[in-house]
Amino acid sequence: MTPPDQIRVLLPLPLAEPFTYRTGEAGPLVPGDIVEVPIGNRVSLGVVWDGNPEPLPLAKVKAVLRRCEAPPISPALRKLVDWVAGYTLNPTGAVLKMCLPEPRALVEPPPMRQILRSGKTIEMRASAQRDRVLQIVAERPGLSPPELAEAAAVSPAVVRKLVELGALQADQVPAFRPPPPDWRRDGRALNATQAEAAAGLRAAVAARDFSVTLLEGVTGAGKTEVYYEAVAEALRAGRQVLVLLPEIALTQQSLDRFEQRFGAPAWAWHSEMAEGRRAATLRAIGHGEAKVVIGARSALFLPYADLGLIIVDEEHDASYKQEEGVIYNARDMAVVRAKLESIAVILASATPSLESLHNVARRRYAHAVLPERHGAATLPRIDIVDLRKERLPAQRFISASLQAAIRETMENGEQAMLFLNRRGYAPLTLCGACGHRLQCPNCAAWLVEHKRHGRLQCHHCGHQQRLPDTCPSCGAEDRFKACGPGVERLAEEAAMLFPEARLAVMASDTANSPQQIGEMLTRMENREIDILVGTQIVAKGHHFPLLTLVGVIDADLGLAGGDPRAAERTHQLLTQVSGRAGRADHPGRVLLQSFLPEHPVIAALSRHDNAGFIAAEMAERQRAGMPPFGRLAAIILSGADQAQVQQVARDLARVAPHGPGLTVLGPAPAPLHYLRGRFRERLLLKAVREIDVPAVLREWLSKIRLPSAVKRAVDVDPYSFL
Repeated sequence: MTPPDQIRVLLPLPLAEPFTYRTGEAGPLVPGDIVEVPIGNRVSLGVVWDGNPEPLPLAKVKAVLRRCEAPPISPALRKLVDWVAGYTLNPTGAVLKMCLPEPRALVEPPPMRQILRSGKTIEMRASAQRDRVLQIVAERPGLSPPELAEAAAVSPAVVRKLVELGALQADQVPAFRPPPPDWRRDGRALNATQAEAAAGLRAAVAARDFSVTLLEGVTGAGKTEVYYEAVAEALRAGRQVLVLLPEIALTQQSLDRFEQRFGAPAWAWHSEMAEGRRAATLRAIGHGEAKVVIGARSALFLPYADLGLIIVDEEHDASYKQEEGVIYNARDMAVVRAKLESIAVILASATPSLESLHNVARRRYAHAVLPERHGAATLPRIDIVDLRKERLPAQRFISASLQAAIRETMENGEQAMLFLNRRGYAPLTLCGACGHRLQCPNCAAWLVEHKRHGRLQCHHCGHQQRLPDTCPSCGAEDRFKACGPGVERLAEEAAMLFPEARLAVMASDTANSPQQIGEMLTRMENREIDILVGTQIVAKGHHFPLLTLVGVIDADLGLAGGDPRAAERTHQLLTQVSGRAGRADHPGRVLLQSFLPEHPVIAALSRHDNAGFIAAEMAERQRAGMPPFGRLAAIILSGADQAQVQQVARDLARVAPHGPGLTVLGPAPAPLHYLRGRFRERLLLKAVREIDVPAVLREWLSKIRLPSAVKRAVDVDPYSFL
């Protein structure tokens, strides 16, 4: 029998099971309490976990040091941690770490900042600088000393002296505490279809029960304004809302739109936040002060005090899949969390995933459809440029048809976008004398030239080097050639063709923070850019009223290779980027440059035939038993010794599961067979939907003991096949 003072404590470390501790002087403890415990020769935070520990002799059990004055981890979140760990085959403690990314933030006082207000009236030497400071602080109390100095155009010393004299009063307040959003504010007027969809979403939130609604609407249909009505309903009930975005590139624009609608900023959560802001945000979430959080996928696991609604915007996006550490799909885990919390979840997209559409067909999800753009806007006309007929000169990538369209757009005082989903200047650099290709020393990948930074870079491991003076293979000097276009090379060609145009390049390595992205979007909105050249970062969610032309340089780019999701991904991406054109009063046009105009994806796009493409793709997936009609799971083995990795892969294949509805493919080298200095082998499990794939994997993997030098990663429901 377990002694009454022994409890289980889960630590936010990559450990499979909770440890046993004594309550000691910490007093009675219950599951969910955050505690401080000794582990080895250090102290760690942990969470009292559910279940009875295995009884241990008193001498072997350490005591809890203290119970922290912090909100407990809720039963629903604890169940989510256990569920995700079991489904993804990860240590439970590694999943808990995602719930406590700033572990001390919940148990320590919030960071404070100094703000200033008018103080007492005193006799002092008058000056124009002091007068400006006092006038501004009287009009705008609550500025910090640096903000006040900047607003008054004085040195910080002037402000400090006024504080010392008592003319300014300094107060300490929490570093970041925006006012609560006002759910009573009216949003944009909705048309009949939007109003009907919004009513359904409000009812789902008000029901306080689990439900999933797929909100599908063409690009520019006003999906955000519709789901804002559900946000208002949750706020009316005093509950918290989480809005997930696939990339931080969308964060600032989403925050701005939210503040316009609700009169106060939402709380942001993403990897680029300063440490102090992350800590303050986590504390506000745990204490229920942060009513609306807009963030990246990691925001899903935070310890909300009273979560009432989850929205997954651009639910189809592959960026929701975490590919390292704990491998999971945030869209799918959002549905799991909503079920455990008994709340509504909204999946919003112009190009829903086949998985979500399949769940609609099976009546597991409700479906709200917005078939038309908001207001007077209409869908853009999509034309195909057949590159087999319109032959481009060597080393040129913008066709004559696209050039003419850009020229016409600029003459009309409108903006154009050139889309190419490839960063850098050129994806391959080779020697013109012997054909040697410059490859990453750590990966089976070519080095990408980034001309503006004067370097070659691997986009997988981050390795960088300068372009060598001589070929390492044949010794030839100055014979390297750039092959193929990246966005930098495309911008170079556009600048040559349109020297009068104001150009900008938007990619993850030229705009890699919310602030930089926000500045770029502001320049577009203020009509300071004529031609925007970008990668997929420009394709999602942005609204540019004067953008009327989109040129897709290589519409076939995503269709090559053996990725079973290639057609779906390409269709989604090109639909999204096409949707940037003509979103306001001016009609839009899209030109898709293609060598495969007859391909089902390209043909469907030209006809705006989303339904036809989806039906054909669904039928093909069903014939092949692929998701959403079947299940996949990948096992990736990696190590520095290629022979050892291959042997372990063969050993694992020998004990592979067999039976009806189960197929194991491999082992085979992963498409990126050498990555970050490690060789990689992959096995793929294919199963019918009725099979418990995680259970099959657990039994299979238990039959082989891995050498310490070989790492294993398990990817249930893979999205990437690299």
